[in-house]
Amino acid sequence: MNARNPHYRIDPFDLRLFTAVADTGTITAGARAVHLSLAAASARLQALEQAVGAALMQRAKTGITLTDAGRTLLRHAGRLQREMEALHAGMAAHAHGVRSTVRLLCNTAAISEHLPPLLGPFLAAHPDIDVELRELDSQDVLFAMRQERADLGIVADHVATEGLNTTPFREDGLVAVLPAAWSRRLGVRKAGLAFAQLLAQPFVGLPSEAGLSRFLQARALQHGRGLHHRVQVQGFDALLQLVADGVGVAIVPALTARRLGRPGVFVAPLAEPWARRQLLLCFGNSEDITPGAAALLTALRPTTWPR
Repeated sequence: MNARNPHYRIDPFDLRLFTAVADTGTITAGARAVHLSLAAASARLQALEQAVGAALMQRAKTGITLTDAGRTLLRHAGRLQREMEALHAGMAAHAHGVRSTVRLLCNTAAISEHLPPLLGPFLAAHPDIDVELRELDSQDVLFAMRQERADLGIVADHVATEGLNTTPFREDGLVAVLPAAWSRRLGVRKAGLAFAQLLAQPFVGLPSEAGLSRFLQARALQHGRGLHHRVQVQGFDALLQLVADGVGVAIVPALTARRLGRPGVFVAPLAEPWARRQLLLCFGNSEDITPGAAALLTALRPTTWPR
């Protein structure tokens, strides 16, 4: 990489492009996300690397990998974009009345089971606060929190949360659901099914990008194999129906299995320690938290809402 160009000033749009490339993993997808052609995006990224005087990413046919310099820039880019968004929101507030947006990232169980009954009363009580809700797996939630690209996060306690403040949110166990006729074949015992026992069976799952799907694939790879999905569907209701129809097995939050239980579905505990987990509510430095995020944090604490 050539020496830094002292006459070039980093364009905020280039930071948006760089962040999009880092998030999507490829220059093509990143360019599409910010509505640029591939050629224009590549030229802007090269100029950005020239500006900082260091390679920001390693390029390959399968995608990009950030260098140490790229990870440093991504951390600062997230903070700068957040400040710019706050600036725009603050200016708009003068014209349209004071509002705030709280960015909340969470895993599949939180977004599907625990948050819906909590967010409604909160939003009704705070008409000046909007909540931007996004589902990610727990590792990605933590990464975004450390990059200051979210205000609050909800993660499972199997991940390392160093550098963030945490408070317990909800208990969140995972269970296996399988066609009732398969329970004897799989030899279900009171102690529960081992995850490895299920790996030889066809699965029904959520889309590949869902946090729970990514978590389960990672666990399967630890056993040296992936999950064979017969079909992947958008929601737990359709998933449980397919299990009842004998299509395959699935792993879902215990609360989901109780809420959507139906004839023909057998629910079995999982023997793995990772299936008995706690959800944690994560946030950054208390002195930096916005009033809107502080209000939502207070509303989500378990002392405020019964389990």
